Amino acid sequence: ALPVLLLATLVFIAANLTVGITISSVARNQTQAMQMTFFFFLPSMLLTGFMFPFRGMPGWAQAIGEALPLTHFLRAVRAVMLKGADLPAIWPHLWPLLIFTSVVLAVGLKRFRRTLD
Repeated sequence: ALPVLLLATLVFIAANLTVGITISSVARNQTQAMQMTFFFFLPSMLLTGFMFPFRGMPGWAQAIGEALPLTHFLRAVRAVMLKGADLPAIWPHLWPLLIFTSVVLAVGLKRFRRTLD
């Protein structure tokens, strides 16, 4: 179970790192980057099932939550920790994280530009 949990954690960390890369490539300064992170991490806390039950949320909130990587990571961690799930069992939660990582990294790399600031 530990290797599966470590793999899920590694994929989740990669997803969040790509968000950081994208935000830093879009932001003009550090203050703007910090403000942008609130628009990502606050919904991640409120709309992913971390603080409130996911199925109890309205449909629009669930749709936003499905697009956030923390939702899928929490499901994978719960499956591993509570049920002892193996890799095939958590794959339905890992592939959305991998797609998110790929898309956000592509956006971040496209927006990346070198500056001397």
